[in-house]
Parts: sequence; structure tokens; C-alpha cells
Amino acid sequence: MSSVVDTPGTRPSRGPLTDLLTGGGPVRRAAWLALAALVLFSMVRAISGEEALTSSSTMSAALLLAVPIGLAALGGLFSERAGVVNIGLEGMMILGTWGAGFAGYQWGWAAAIVGGVLFGALGGLLHALATVTFGVDHVVSGVAINILAMGLARFLSELFYTDNEAGGGVTQSPPVSSDPPSFSLPVLSSGPDVLGDLEQRHWFLISDVAGVLRGVTSGVAVVTILAVLLIPATYLLLWRTAFGLRLRSCGENPAAADSLGVPVYRLKYIAVVISGGLAGLGGVFLVFIAGIYREGQTNGRGYIGLAALIFGNWRPGGLAAGAGLFGFADALQLRSRTAVVALLLLVAVLLAGVAIWQATRRKALQAVLAAAVAGAALIGFLTIDELPPGIVSFTPHLTTLLVLSLASQRLRMPKADGLVYRRGEH
Repeated sequence: MSSVVDTPGTRPSRGPLTDLLTGGGPVRRAAWLALAALVLFSMVRAISGEEALTSSSTMSAALLLAVPIGLAALGGLFSERAGVVNIGLEGMMILGTWGAGFAGYQWGWAAAIVGGVLFGALGGLLHALATVTFGVDHVVSGVAINILAMGLARFLSELFYTDNEAGGGVTQSPPVSSDPPSFSLPVLSSGPDVLGDLEQRHWFLISDVAGVLRGVTSGVAVVTILAVLLIPATYLLLWRTAFGLRLRSCGENPAAADSLGVPVYRLKYIAVVISGGLAGLGGVFLVFIAGIYREGQTNGRGYIGLAALIFGNWRPGGLAAGAGLFGFADALQLRSRTAVVALLLLVAVLLAGVAIWQATRRKALQAVLAAAVAGAALIGFLTIDELPPGIVSFTPHLTTLLVLSLASQRLRMPKADGLVYRRGEH
């Protein structure tokens, strides 16, 4: 079984727990990348004087805003690893926000989670029905679901919220009746606020590390922790179980998997329904952030989740990094308009590194282009004091475009992703 359908790039390992304990492979690379990112951000913060870049408040908001994007990306991972492109993540998130708002104002935060996941899963079921059973083009079906979700949410709001005694209206629900519980990491939050004191000293790297730790360990909702834990859980499920191997085989070579007795159609349905449920759960978090459902609440985060999935090379760890990056850009533009200008310096440094790297590989055109854009970014940082509000609010989307344009060309999607499979045709 595994000799036929196992995916390239998955080599025998000593196990995820052994790798984690010994610091081998991906874990070690991730640790070095995280350290390099902290040093880079600390350097930019020290030069620009924008303390919001690594402040605990920014990091707390970044974690909160990265969760919906990460959940949408996780949903896309399940779907696309099974061979179904899911452009409809945005629509499934919209359905999730409406379901969370409807259930949350009546029965509380736990019901909001259930309602959001169920509504998102229904969107996934519709996408699976169209693509797997009827063979509709995956992109066409996804776009149709996005359009349908917006119209359905407006129709249901008019039906249930107009003249509602609890409040609400055509574009929003009544407030969620209860908030999910939150807690702080006991070791770091008990006693004196050591991390807060270190953060206020503005020391190079040390204060930045303190700000990051304080932001991601203080006042974190239980459901946020559960969402973060879904990242390693997804890796273990898809890469360390027979179910995950069979599901991934459907996205690599469904004909070979079918010949070996793998229920391809059933697994595609399961994957796309899970995809919708996870996207709906991302919508639930948006409702929790605002305490209410509002029309247009997703603001393109389903598409950004899809971008994070591509940036992460269809792997859980990579998409988590992408979601964190986009969540940080979103949080920063909410916290400080001037701090967004400091991102130009960050872009300049990164592209300067890219230019040097491309020059060492003797790729003159790429090196010149990267150097030119780096120079433009540096000039912008030196000459611009504050960006216009319209550009600032568009920062997450600009970051998405920039990251995707610079993403490695070694990205590899599942071989059968987006192909309509019919038994016996291959």
C-alpha cells in the first residue's frame, strides 16, 4: 500500500516525539527560523523605535487574528490533500460566522462553536456533492459557494433578526450571551510581572522575547489553545496514521488508491466536510473576537487562509507560519499606523538578503529585481511618516501578495489536486 501511494518527500522517521526531543530535522529548522525572525524584528524595532512591533498587546492580537486564518488553512489542507481544491473556504467561514452568531446569542459560547462548525460543514458537504459526485469544476463550485454563502447569510438574518427582541438586524446578530473562558500560563503569570518589566526596558532581543511570551501566554482563551493544538494533531492524523495515508493517496493518485481498495469517494467526502467544519470554526473565532456576528466579518480571511496553505507548501507547520505572519500584519495595522511603516524596513532587509542569495546562485535578473524593490522599500521607510488609512487597513492583503510572490518555486501541490476523478477513466 505505502509503496504505491505514499507521497514524495515523506521519508521514514524515528517518530515525531523522538524528533521533538532530539531537536532533529524540521523542529530544529523551525527553531532556528524563529530565532532569526526574532533577531530581525528586534533589529527593526530598535532602528525604527516602533515598540508596537514586538509588544505583548500586538502579539496577543496577532495570535487571536492568526487563529481564524490558520483554521481556514487547515480546512484547505484536508480538502486539497484529498485532491479537492477548496476555493469556497471564504463562504464556509461566512456560514460559520452566521451559525456561531445564531447559536451563541441563544445558548452561549459552546453552542456557538457547535453551530459554526455545523454550518461550515454543510458548506463543505455541498462542495463535496458538487465536485465529487457531479464532477463540477472545483474552482467554479468554490466560487459559487462563496456567492451563495453571502446571500444565504443575508436571507437568514432578515428571517431571524428583523424585529428580534434580543436585538440584531439585517446585517448583524444579537450579542453572544457568554464568552469562552480564558487563562494565563501559571508559571509566567503568577507573582510579579517579570515579563512585563523586561518588555518595558526595551533591551535588544531580551525585551522582544519577553513581549512575545507575555502576549501569547496571558489571557488566552481555552478555545484558542485547542485551535493551536489542532496543528500538531493534524500532522499526526495525516502523516502518522493509516487513515491519513489513505486520504493523502486520494490527492496523489486516486486511481492507484482505488485499485488497492481505498474508498476514494468516501474519503474525499470526509475530507471536504472536515474542511468546511474547520473553516466554520475559523468563523466562530471571528464572532468571539467581536462578540457578535456581522455581515462581511470574514473580510477575505478565507482567501488569506488559502494563501497561507500555499505558502506553507500544503504542510501543517508551514501553514501555521503563514497564518502567524498574516495575523501579525493584521494585528499591527490595528495597533499602530506608524508601526506599519516600519514593515518597509523589514521588507528592505529581507529582500536585500534575497538579492545576495540570488547573486550567489548567479541569477542576475532575480538579484537585481530584489535589490531594486529593497531599495524602494528603504526609501519609503526613510521618507514616509504615516501611511494613509486605506493602505494601512489593506496591510494583511498586501502582505499576502508579497509573501506569495516571494514564495519558493519548489512548492509542490498534491498531484491530483483539482482533478475530477471518475472510477475506470484512468
